[in-house]
Amino acid sequence: MKIVKKILLVILVALIAIQFIQPARNQGGQVLVTDIAMAYKVPDTVQTILKLACYDCHSNNTKYPWYTYVQPVGWVLANHIRDGKEELNFSEFGSYSNRRQQSKLKSIQSQVRDGDMPLYSYTLLHKKARLTDEQKQFIIDWAQKTKDSLEQNNP
Repeated sequence: MKIVKKILLVILVALIAIQFIQPARNQGGQVLVTDIAMAYKVPDTVQTILKLACYDCHSNNTKYPWYTYVQPVGWVLANHIRDGKEELNFSEFGSYSNRRQQSKLKSIQSQVRDGDMPLYSYTLLHKKARLTDEQKQFIIDWAQKTKDSLEQNNP
């Protein structure tokens, strides 16, 4: 029994110690000129949906819930946000090449249509990020319209 208590004590001390190792926060606090909403016309309805369902992982401005301050949860989320921003960053969308923008808009359409985005694990804790069929269609239509205009301007 003494060995079990020692192991539990070591685990408890380790859990307390890792709370002091906090990951960097993804909070730019400002809208950059390269933000997709600055570079292109994004209807208010679509912008609202993007902010609720996408921006936490795909922009430079994450809104952090309380549980991200508990480690190792914070580390996992920081890694998830980093990966999401590498794939698509709405805050830097305007700096992408025309070809990459078209590719990302096509990807947005297919992933929203197929239900791959937002991630199921994200929507479990963020109920407002669950997209209705109507919201999905708003995003798909807007992405198609924007992609079409990019193709016309730079074939």
